[in-house]
Amino acid sequence: MKITRRNFVGGVAGMAGLSLIPTRGFAQAKAPSAPVTITVVDVAGNLALTQGMFENYAAAKPEWVSSFAFTKAPAPELPSKIKAQQAAGKVDIDLVLTGTDALSAGLDQGLWVDLAAHKASLPNLESILLPQAFKMQALAKDQGVVITYYPSGPLIEYIPERVATPPKTAAELLEWTKANPKRFMYARPANSGPGRTFLMGLPYLLGDSDPRDPVNGWSKTWEYLKALGENIEYYGTGTTQVMKELGEGTRDIVVTTTGWDINPRVLGIVPAEAKVGTLEGFHWVTDAHYAVIPKGVSEEKIAVLLDVINFILQPQQQAIAFDEGYFYPGPAAKGVTLDMAPQESQDAIAEFGRPEYDDWIANNPLEVPLEPAKLVDAFRIWDEQIGASKG
Repeated sequence: MKITRRNFVGGVAGMAGLSLIPTRGFAQAKAPSAPVTITVVDVAGNLALTQGMFENYAAAKPEWVSSFAFTKAPAPELPSKIKAQQAAGKVDIDLVLTGTDALSAGLDQGLWVDLAAHKASLPNLESILLPQAFKMQALAKDQGVVITYYPSGPLIEYIPERVATPPKTAAELLEWTKANPKRFMYARPANSGPGRTFLMGLPYLLGDSDPRDPVNGWSKTWEYLKALGENIEYYGTGTTQVMKELGEGTRDIVVTTTGWDINPRVLGIVPAEAKVGTLEGFHWVTDAHYAVIPKGVSEEKIAVLLDVINFILQPQQQAIAFDEGYFYPGPAAKGVTLDMAPQESQDAIAEFGRPEYDDWIANNPLEVPLEPAKLVDAFRIWDEQIGASKG
């Protein structure tokens, strides 16, 4: 999860009037009998991008929502918690903001409300989402909605004064780690966006037989990760830890993504002079955050949540997702440009963004992540064969 965040709620009064104007492609939901309190659990760091949107909704529609209660949790722990609540018949989580990790685990365990039955109350997602974001929407299996999107990675990030000649290929990265043991790091994929992007990007980099099948098609990937692990001291529990260690000088090269490159430099956790690179054969593995509703939430609250989703996907709200580069670019909807973002977002990206990103996004393949069941398999194999070797 992100280390800190910048909320943007300024101009609510001006935005509220705009937000209540019916927008083409967006649906109208049924109002509740009385304002409700919505409990939101974030397992992806998504509130850094969207909390301002939720707060704008509460200000614009007080007759729908009295307040939002925000909490955060580690992605691997949430599915079992929700499953226990459902078994007890007492679900106190109304909305989950998640990446593909907890989304996949919840799909595997049947935790999420099937939104196909509520299609009339949802926006026309194909018409409003960016094409690659709409491809990410397919991974939700009608049980979630993409609310933010970015091309992600995998990228490597390094400190130039400590890495004079950065690796250009996966083989060179492995050789670098052998020559510089304990100086390379990435985090457990099940709890790290850059970690899982690296995991899913390696089959493309290594020319594995089937990049979409971690069980039968990743022989080169699993062999490579085992060899790489021999030179790694331990795996981070999350991306925050990895970035702190890069900034403190404990590590010299780490795995990153566009947002995890920009935002920690904005915050001063990683030196501004840090550089990024790609490895030969690089394919982007795209990423998104989803809004999902646990089974057991009341129908009245579901109607409100569908209205909230309509609201936060509107362009003037989506512009808040530029944040300080945390999920760069961030917006999932079409027609959202940086000049629509809060000024502090524009300033941060102007100073800490990278011109090469536009070129890399335009000129390298964009791949969607693994299907949910396959991603669960990949996490399991990594935990058993790679992570377990470090305790």
